[in-house]
Amino acid sequence: MHHFLPNGQSLVIRLPELDEAAALMHCLQQMTRESDFLLHTPEEALGMDIPGERAFIKSFRDQPNHLLLVAVVDGFIVGYLTVTQGRFYKQAHTGEMGIAILRNYWNLGIGRRLMTAMVRWAEDHPLLELIYFQVFAHNEKAIQLYRNFDFQECGRLPGGIRQKDGRRIDLVTMCRRVKQLS
Repeated sequence: MHHFLPNGQSLVIRLPELDEAAALMHCLQQMTRESDFLLHTPEEALGMDIPGERAFIKSFRDQPNHLLLVAVVDGFIVGYLTVTQGRFYKQAHTGEMGIAILRNYWNLGIGRRLMTAMVRWAEDHPLLELIYFQVFAHNEKAIQLYRNFDFQECGRLPGGIRQKDGRRIDLVTMCRRVKQLS
């Protein structure tokens, strides 16, 4: 899907190629240096390697019930979104989502474009009925984006995140039904 950003740059939302493993890895590593809203620390992200990231991309390409999208601006990966379908029968109707965007590309509508593509995919998915994820309670802009897509808070884990400085942050679970119960 091709879009134009408010700053005039070109945005493409698409599936990643295997040869983009290094670019995706470097993007995630940069994200961990820019934001505390991700689970990985910068040190943990540095432990990633290209073969591992290639295997990560391949695992999504080989599994049609999962989704990995990248946001590409003028040829550079600046964000991504994942949905992983529940592994077991009793959870196969659920998908866990994750999303991240480089700080320089926040507030340009990229998250909204990724979310729109994901919701369309989930609505067409033969098994998925419910998408859920966890978000840091103080990530107010992200929570507002999710609410704009009809995600609702459905739980909270007090102190579910421990920052390096010792602060504890609540994790908010949000969900959205993408199909009516059958």
